[in-house]
Amino acid sequence: MLYLQEPLTSGKLALKNRLVMPPMATAKAEADGRANQDLISYYDEKSKGGYLSLVIIEHSYVSRQGKARYRQLSIAEDSLVDDLKKLADTIHGNGPKTVMQINHAGSAAEREVTGSDPVGPSPVVNPSKDNSATPRELGKTEIETIVDDFKKAAIRVKNAGFDGVEIHSAHGYLLNQFLSPITNQRTDEYGGDVAGRIRIHLEIIRSVRQAVGEEFPILLRLGAADFMEGGLTIEDSKAAAQAFEKAGIDMLDISGGMCRYTIPGVNEPGYFSPLSKAIKEVVSVPVIVTGGIAKADEAEAVLRQKRADLIGVGRAILKDSDWAKNAMDYLKDQ
Repeated sequence: MLYLQEPLTSGKLALKNRLVMPPMATAKAEADGRANQDLISYYDEKSKGGYLSLVIIEHSYVSRQGKARYRQLSIAEDSLVDDLKKLADTIHGNGPKTVMQINHAGSAAEREVTGSDPVGPSPVVNPSKDNSATPRELGKTEIETIVDDFKKAAIRVKNAGFDGVEIHSAHGYLLNQFLSPITNQRTDEYGGDVAGRIRIHLEIIRSVRQAVGEEFPILLRLGAADFMEGGLTIEDSKAAAQAFEKAGIDMLDISGGMCRYTIPGVNEPGYFSPLSKAIKEVVSVPVIVTGGIAKADEAEAVLRQKRADLIGVGRAILKDSDWAKNAMDYLKDQ
């Protein structure tokens, strides 16, 4: 059986196979975050031929305060929707479905980029980023504003014609900062045990669900472990994943936390798949895993061993726009 070619028919986001292009920042947007022809052409090239089932667009900031990098894609203004619709239409024209990832950088942001001091759940230096500044602790009213920013961003994603929205809680960004005990040292209802540390996530999920309706798919990228002393463990992430599913998440996309998208000293294919396997065992929604998979056989092995339902191939597709075609052609000959 060729697992990578099998359709995914369960859940709200039906897909023609199990191969996903995960979000990867390109720094191709305009200075104001607008989707331009350069960025649209990039995604056109990567999705041509329809060999991918799903393209997840790079992280897009929900507010100026949450902008991570220069020339990062924005989802922070209604005026951006028309250009984003061109992006969605281009990918759809090639065959795949497409989802936008929405994000707030929190303490991973820089004053030089945002024009304001970085913020976070607690005044703790972000261990995922070199030379980061100590953030200012967010007040409860500010948290409410951020929840609303995510909701408005999700509405824009839907209005632009995408097939779903992905909430980013990985790679050391704001929602990951709330989940990780390293960066969340709050003593109020947004801190403490895992239930407190995911309170903002649950508020965002419920707010987004109310705004986009029951049928619009909501994904969440979960940095399921920090791989740092005192950091987030898979046991807490299993509890978080169950709560996210109950709150309305339709698909979980597993990656790293404060370690970002690698594990120090670990290079084997599918290095995050022990995390995705643990999550998959406690939820019923489909689970994506990305990390170190560069060959079709490696993707097949992860699926065969039931460590994930979908495979994200990032750097290999970034290097070779024909990777998906070649992988599927290879499997046909097996």
